[in-house]
Amino acid sequence: QVQLVESGGGLVQAGGSLRLSCAASGRTNTNHMGWFRQAPGKEREFVAAISWSGGRIFYGDSVKGRFFISRDNAKNTVYLQMNSLKPEDTAVYYCATDLYGLGSTLASDYDYWGQGTQVTVSS
Repeated sequence: QVQLVESGGGLVQAGGSLRLSCAASGRTNTNHMGWFRQAPGKEREFVAAISWSGGRIFYGDSVKGRFFISRDNAKNTVYLQMNSLKPEDTAVYYCATDLYGLGSTLASDYDYWGQGTQVTVSS
């Protein structure tokens, strides 16, 4: 079992920045960790993922060059630095574990999920 708790969401103006955190407990020797987001009426969208070592990182097309994922294994925490935020980034952001290291962008390949944190970007 893995428990995930996201934090750091909030309201920010367009062009601003936020940093999300995802603290893991339980079975923490997880492999890939990912961030997804879901806006009202839309499907859950892949944002970013990172391998255990941090040597493999990949991003969704809509956030490349603006969002950056990192992890601190000593703290069992994954971060998502979000810069140059746009109103279309408004969503609930979820972190999730990919225990088998599939390196996937599909939500169905992730095993455990946090409760989500709301990010709202005003224009």
